[in-house]
Amino acid sequence: MKPVIICGGIGSKMWPASRQKSPKHFLKLIGEKSLFQLNYEILRKKFEPGEIFLQTNADQAKIAMEQEPEIVMENVFIEPEMRDQGPATGFAAAMLMKRGLADEPFMLIQADVLREPAEYFLKLIDIFDESIKREGKLMTGGMKPSFAVMGVDYLVVDPETHRMSKWLGRGTKEEVEGYLSTGEALIHTNHYAWTARKLLECFQKLRPEWYQPLMNIVAGDDVAEEYGRMPKGRIEEVTHTELANGFVYELPFRWIDFGTWESVSKYLGQNPSTGSENGVQIDSKDNLIRMPQGKMIATIGVENLVIVDTGDALLVMKKDQSGRVGEVVDKLKEEGKTELL
Repeated sequence: MKPVIICGGIGSKMWPASRQKSPKHFLKLIGEKSLFQLNYEILRKKFEPGEIFLQTNADQAKIAMEQEPEIVMENVFIEPEMRDQGPATGFAAAMLMKRGLADEPFMLIQADVLREPAEYFLKLIDIFDESIKREGKLMTGGMKPSFAVMGVDYLVVDPETHRMSKWLGRGTKEEVEGYLSTGEALIHTNHYAWTARKLLECFQKLRPEWYQPLMNIVAGDDVAEEYGRMPKGRIEEVTHTELANGFVYELPFRWIDFGTWESVSKYLGQNPSTGSENGVQIDSKDNLIRMPQGKMIATIGVENLVIVDTGDALLVMKKDQSGRVGEVVDKLKEEGKTELL
């Protein structure tokens, strides 16, 4: 198995800390190490540096190598531009094939989530590796929610065989709740794993407009030119078909997605030893406060607030409004204030 860490996106809902030059997965959100570092170091318990691959853009590659200097430069796949997850996943497969790893299983690993306990994540990698070598089928992971969370993809899975019986996608609340009541619905958490050859053969059948530029890259043609030829699109345009023949495993570990400041606050509240709040709070509680080093803050009579000060920007909001931070980023874009993005 070859792990491919995926670093992409900015995490606009984590503004003002998360920006183009400091995306959320490189921030120390929950302790002394970034999410990227935590994920890399988990993989190092099983893999040598030369066995770990990284896919990102040129700017984020620099940050990654500053945080983990042992990363092997030849194992870093640089995306020339953002073309969405479909072309990006195909690019990972093409670059592995170009390195003679066409038939070696690989897994895509998001750098902006936390997996606890780590040893269970490593066990899942072994399960996927063995299954792909035995069955040759696409693999992915899912998580059973306690209630219907909307705006995410759902898979209906037989818990005994791990076969997907239906790609529910972003179904209606009534549909999701119906399958949740039977214990069959899982939130799709990615962790796609397959071989480069199998994935590209799938592209050839279902998205030939992605397949040909990728094979040109394998053949040695200009990466930027060929990558730019691929239309944008989600990888699910391909995988939702192939998963009918593949396997979906419920994750045997906690999968924690830090998508908003509220999610960070919830994690820190459950794990108080991983972080602390700055300053003095009087008759105040349940506030998430991040201040520049050396800056004092005092709060009186407030609760359930998020206060994030980066020196050039200050965010103050109720925790339950965390999902709206992206609106601030959109407003800054409209006003041309790129220095704050």
